[in-house]
Amino acid sequence: MKPSASSIPATRLTRRRMLQLSALTGAAATLPPAAYAIAGDRADTTRASAIAVLLGNVRKLPQYDVPMLVEGAVYPGVWMECGPLEALVYAKLGRIIPSTAGPTPLQVARANHMAFFKVQHEDGQIPSSIKLSGEVGFGQIQMVVPIAATAWELAKMSKDEELLTTAYAACARWDAFLLRYRNTRGTGLTEGFCTYDSGMDNSPRWAGIPNRCPDNDARKSPPIASMPRLCPDLSATTYGARIALAAMARELGKMDDAARWEESAEHIRTLILDKLWSEEDACFFDLDAQGKFVKVRSIVNARVLSEHVLKLEHPRDRSIFQALWTRQLGNPEAFWTKFPFPSSALNEPTFVRPIPRNSWGGASQALTALRTSRWMAHYGKQKEHVTLMRAWVEAIERSGGFRQQMDPLTGDFTMIDPSGYSPAALVYLDFVRQLNSHTNG
Repeated sequence: MKPSASSIPATRLTRRRMLQLSALTGAAATLPPAAYAIAGDRADTTRASAIAVLLGNVRKLPQYDVPMLVEGAVYPGVWMECGPLEALVYAKLGRIIPSTAGPTPLQVARANHMAFFKVQHEDGQIPSSIKLSGEVGFGQIQMVVPIAATAWELAKMSKDEELLTTAYAACARWDAFLLRYRNTRGTGLTEGFCTYDSGMDNSPRWAGIPNRCPDNDARKSPPIASMPRLCPDLSATTYGARIALAAMARELGKMDDAARWEESAEHIRTLILDKLWSEEDACFFDLDAQGKFVKVRSIVNARVLSEHVLKLEHPRDRSIFQALWTRQLGNPEAFWTKFPFPSSALNEPTFVRPIPRNSWGGASQALTALRTSRWMAHYGKQKEHVTLMRAWVEAIERSGGFRQQMDPLTGDFTMIDPSGYSPAALVYLDFVRQLNSHTNG
């Protein structure tokens, strides 16, 4: 997911902070159980623990004056690939978060966006991470869910004009940065220079490729013959950002800009399908600098769908989706495991076992689960999404904690790292919310 970082030892928590967290846990436990479709003592306990984890992970960072939702567990900071989406989901859970003297979930979600825009480089680069240590990361682009898309949704939700105008300007500059420094081959697609660009740590997809860019500079590709790569997920993120920029431009009355963003979005969408889809494999792959597909079947496929790259009203796109679902994402021998979705296909020869910590080589990741709400219903897979949500809820309740990843066959979480991982807590609470909606709907 991201570069490993040291955990925050419990001994560093002050007595006052520990008492605050204890009080918050108690407050969470008093929420009415009738609000949830998943009932029972274990569900109530897990819910209270999940809320306490999130409240404990709302922390003040040196770079911004409003506390932010940090990743938690062994990740003391906020990463662009996931932090803005996590905070947006947190804001949507606002009605079940106990009222405290701290910032509201909406204020936290705003901070998880505005902080990145505040420390944006003059050349347009938005940092990959902002950490409690004060470090700001510029060694990779590390993007998955477009910050433009989450900012646009949050601005609509909160009717925040300043967020809208700030996000539009910042994300337009970010797009220009990517065109300048991540289009070195002139294809129009977004290039990957290192493993951390995609947030897929320890994935066979990136075997033999450095984790970070040379000199810790995201503008530099390593001197390797097969690099840089044209990446489906990074290109899909660029596409999704441009769609959001077009919507923001329309809201701001910039109709010419909106048309330009829509045109550039459609251009990169077409390139993804023309250059990065392998018909014979029914899979999206990276294309290296030597014109060869990097044939590792990975969760990249779901990331393409997360940005709605495939338009089912088009016959070709519909055919691609059907093949992708039947042979990959909906295939029990590939990605549709008992606890979906593994980060590499189950029948992928490079699937990593035994599963190590922080592995995008096979483990089912909480971040992937959290992102499923961005695409499964959109593509008509509501029933399958309910199945997935129930599997994750059951696994988290059984585990008694909130951790990064689990075995896609057993639902057993990797227990090496401590509990306290925000994405897993959000998965639990948001999935229970959605399951309740299905039950009552």
